[in-house]
Amino acid sequence: MAVGGDVGVAITGDGARVVILPAEAVRWAKEVDAPPGAGNLPGSTSGVFVGRQGELAELRRLLATDGEAAVTQISGVRAVHGLGGIGKSTLALHYAHTYRRTYTLVWWINAASTEQIVTALAALATRLCPQWAATTGVQERAAWAVLWLQWHPGWLLVFDNVEDPADLRHYLGTLPDGHHLATSRTATGWHTIAATMPLGLLDADAAVILLCTLALGQEHASTSEEREDAAALTAELGYLPLALEQAGAYLFETGTSMADYRVMLGQVMDTAAGGIDPERTIARIWQHTLTDVERRNPQAVTLLHAMAWLAPDDIPRTFLAPLCPDPRSLGEALGALRAYNMITYSADRQNVSVHRLLQAVLRHRPATDSDEYPPGRQDAEHLIQRATPDGGTDTPRWEQLLPHVVAVAESTPPHNPASTETADAYRAAAHYLHDQGRDAHAIRLCRAVLAHNEQVLGDTHPDTLSSRNNLAGAYDSAGDTARAITLYETTLAQCEQVLGDTHPHTLSGRNNLAYAYESAGDLARAIPLLETTLAQCEQLLGDTHPQTLTSRNNLASAYESAGDLARAIPLYETTLAQCEQVLGDTHPRTLIGRNNLASAYESAGDLARAIPLYETTLAQRKQVLGDTHPQTLTSRNNLAHAYESAGDLARAIPLLETTLAQREQVLGDTHPDTLTSRNNLAYAYESAGDLARAIPLYETTLTQCEQVLGDTHPHTLSGRNNLAYAYESAGDLARAIPLYETTLAQREQVLGDTHPDTLTSRNNLAHARRAFQAVQQGSTATPIDAVDPRRPSTTD
Repeated sequence: MAVGGDVGVAITGDGARVVILPAEAVRWAKEVDAPPGAGNLPGSTSGVFVGRQGELAELRRLLATDGEAAVTQISGVRAVHGLGGIGKSTLALHYAHTYRRTYTLVWWINAASTEQIVTALAALATRLCPQWAATTGVQERAAWAVLWLQWHPGWLLVFDNVEDPADLRHYLGTLPDGHHLATSRTATGWHTIAATMPLGLLDADAAVILLCTLALGQEHASTSEEREDAAALTAELGYLPLALEQAGAYLFETGTSMADYRVMLGQVMDTAAGGIDPERTIARIWQHTLTDVERRNPQAVTLLHAMAWLAPDDIPRTFLAPLCPDPRSLGEALGALRAYNMITYSADRQNVSVHRLLQAVLRHRPATDSDEYPPGRQDAEHLIQRATPDGGTDTPRWEQLLPHVVAVAESTPPHNPASTETADAYRAAAHYLHDQGRDAHAIRLCRAVLAHNEQVLGDTHPDTLSSRNNLAGAYDSAGDTARAITLYETTLAQCEQVLGDTHPHTLSGRNNLAYAYESAGDLARAIPLLETTLAQCEQLLGDTHPQTLTSRNNLASAYESAGDLARAIPLYETTLAQCEQVLGDTHPRTLIGRNNLASAYESAGDLARAIPLYETTLAQRKQVLGDTHPQTLTSRNNLAHAYESAGDLARAIPLLETTLAQREQVLGDTHPDTLTSRNNLAYAYESAGDLARAIPLYETTLTQCEQVLGDTHPHTLSGRNNLAYAYESAGDLARAIPLYETTLAQREQVLGDTHPDTLTSRNNLAHARRAFQAVQQGSTATPIDAVDPRRPSTTD
């Protein structure tokens, strides 16, 4: 994309930011061509590939027809319980090699997280434009790669090991001129993303051929006795390709016979009868393989046990170095693991990956003593402790570390709480995400910190109360208001009991709960709580204490939500003046006050004061917080809304489209602020007379609001009113009137009989009924303006 022909803008898709590229980089993205056969496939087709020709042909058909496909594994008669090892990546790799000459470029992407997708795209920029890529960061390179793919059709992107299908939504929508192939362990969540192709276990004959070829060598013609032994062993292995590959590698390297290997498995674990559990079957193989690896290099097993608790992909070698005395011993230990296919190297050999099924087996190995941690767990915790940056400014290091910190946090054994030092690492990572405006991404870390504090400090220790409050805040940021409120209520009750009714932490908890009530549309509980909290803050902390200013701002916001602008605006004005005086002109809380005052002016119809205030706030937030910080997105949304209110759709619509795209990336598809942006964009389309785009967007938004916020949330009611108004504008009174009637009844119940939004609904319904009567009588109804009740999103 180009702005004014000079500046390129590309969304990286990692949920972090929108990147502006220099003009020369945009030109290179258009002009640089990929060399013939360009790609980065992690292997060749010289290996063994059996039993998948039908799937290969079906995959080609799917891609040739739709351009998108997801290879998944599902439960069936021989269920694999969603675990990996079914051969998805192997099939995708074979497809890529088979048809690579039909594509302009084939690019392999480790897609377990959005961060890894961005890193892989950045590597594409390095491959195609190395001189420029060497001078810039990961985000810029990823943005350049997206831009290049938009200019050069006919490529294949392989997204390997996708954890969340929604992570691909942006790429499928932004990059339509090529083929997307995804592999994933999950069969669900793809119905709105791409066509799926279930991949089952190998059939018995193919499994025997694969095992014989791997164990005996491709040049060896197996005997009938060997095939019989292989048939017995493949049944024992559950016909799982990964298990067959692991066993074959071991048998080939050690010279062990298949019959002996099967006997040894029985010595390690009990032989299962029919209905073999695939995980336990794989555990049998890996237990014996690990025994041999340990004989060869004991340090290799130590490394593997530690890696079992980290994220499976892109584990930096330097990250593992503390477990080995020197680089030579590290290389030898990793080499021993690679010899048995226990790990794989990245192309540059600087990172290693472990299959997630192997991790699952290793994590369930029992401790040697009831008081000890499972093997490798403490080593993994020590690794993340040592790797944690001292501050939050080392972004590249943090982004590399985050997946592993989260993996360690999520895999905490139930009876082995994390140490205080490990909890500190979780807390530091959550703080980094908070500074990035990504609180919703910190939920798992906040959970881990809370669990640690509950176990170590007790349920009502002040640090436990603080961590519980932080988890509630993360839920609130993610749009999960119901869970946030429950947690806030619990925390407040405990603060009142332990710290007292007027302790600063209690006042903060009361403020947070009230704000959550307001977010949920429950003003009847929010306003009295905010009034009480403000009075206490003024009395105990002083009139201009930051916490008092926050309470005053929140009370003004609640008054505005209730339609009481006569009380809201003076309170906003007072709060802003005090923030400027006490905190400074560009402090984040000052910017919040400025944004909210502008919103109140707009609600009062005073656009002459609202728009300049919005423009100033947006410029300051971009400078202070960054271009895609959630509060910056709020300012952009609100300014666009004000432009729209002023009738300037030429400026409003592009700004709304940009804001929606950024919120989808940063906050997620169904976050309340994303829903607000989608609703606002639909309204702008409607104002421009483009009902063909407005109505479907309204319908989607209403469905999402009902699902995420509930049937009678104020935002849901706004969405219902707006959809009815769009139906009426399209002349579809048969759908508009019932929707108006439902909305009015719900607003009377939730907001009260005289709330401004209730009056709007009553006015809109009356107008629609008159229009219907006029149609029946063959006359024309007098137009009556229907008020749009959308509230621009504000922040606390």
